[in-house]
Amino acid sequence: MKLKRLYNFIYDNMGPQGWWPAESKDEIILGAFLTQNTNWNNVTKSLYNLQESTNFIPEKIRKLDLENLETLIRPSGFFKNKARGIHNFFVWYEKYQYNPDIVNKIFTETETLRDTLLSFHGIGEETADVLLLYVFDRIVFISDTYARRLFSRLTGKIYTNYKSLHREINLIKENFTLQEAQEFHGLIDEFGKIYLSGKRDKWEESFLKSFKF
Repeated sequence: MKLKRLYNFIYDNMGPQGWWPAESKDEIILGAFLTQNTNWNNVTKSLYNLQESTNFIPEKIRKLDLENLETLIRPSGFFKNKARGIHNFFVWYEKYQYNPDIVNKIFTETETLRDTLLSFHGIGEETADVLLLYVFDRIVFISDTYARRLFSRLTGKIYTNYKSLHREINLIKENFTLQEAQEFHGLIDEFGKIYLSGKRDKWEESFLKSFKF
């Protein structure tokens, strides 16, 4: 249960983060695509444009032509690839009435749903796991850059890519609830922004420096 102990320790020091920051699951879906290779400030600009245009109504998002969609999400960069990914996802999602509960009834196995998501243009492992965790309510761990930096510090291992850490962590076996799994990702990323941001590494100043993992 060492992961739960780590979670509780970070939570006690940082408090609830309330991740994912969104008012609907459709907004979360858009944010998951838009946040790729950019910062959240740029994402919020694109989300504002999309809200003004569609009010995050999935049918309206689905009906946006690619050129219009590209214009709306231009602030978050890589807009052609992201527009194609968003469009393809909502075309697929339409088959299930844009309803995550219906998706979950069809895809009972998390790995099957994950493989399906990974088959889409514009969805890599991190985006797939974000969608699983925050849209489809599956208890998974997101092995993003901040998570790999954190666990490298805690374990002394070098995690060179997403899979290297992802295959080591099973939150279900560690008895995480869905809410805890969602909060854990937010806590790790907020911790990473403060203490593990590239050249501004402040690990020695962090409350986790002496944590025994």
